[in-house]
Amino acid sequence: MPTRYRDVLVATAGGQLTLTKHPDGCLMVFPRPEWEKFRERIAQLPMDAQWWKRIFMGSAMDVDMDGTGRALVSPELRQAAGLTRDVLLLGMGPHFELWDKATYEAKEAEAKQAGMPESFKGFVF
Repeated sequence: MPTRYRDVLVATAGGQLTLTKHPDGCLMVFPRPEWEKFRERIAQLPMDAQWWKRIFMGSAMDVDMDGTGRALVSPELRQAAGLTRDVLLLGMGPHFELWDKATYEAKEAEAKQAGMPESFKGFVF
């Protein structure tokens, strides 16, 4: 975990994280308090979302950061996200995304090629 996040995660979550699958092919990394909020929202979904509830909640794994800010990602989750040697950690507000670098770069190029979605057309940067 980069230093700029490490101290905040230790202070707000005791260094406790929860990792789970993301439908886009990466992993979501939640500080434990944020995971609890997300998990409650997922649990409230209707029965037609049962498989997605299983994907998010059934693949979730709790981990603790060590003294140097590292967290062990299980082989199952590494395989699910195609994590190999080079990875990217993206801050996404209340959680992070952990991507295989090559996968992220390919998906980013696809998104740029497709153009900005309509919902962003009136957005001011």
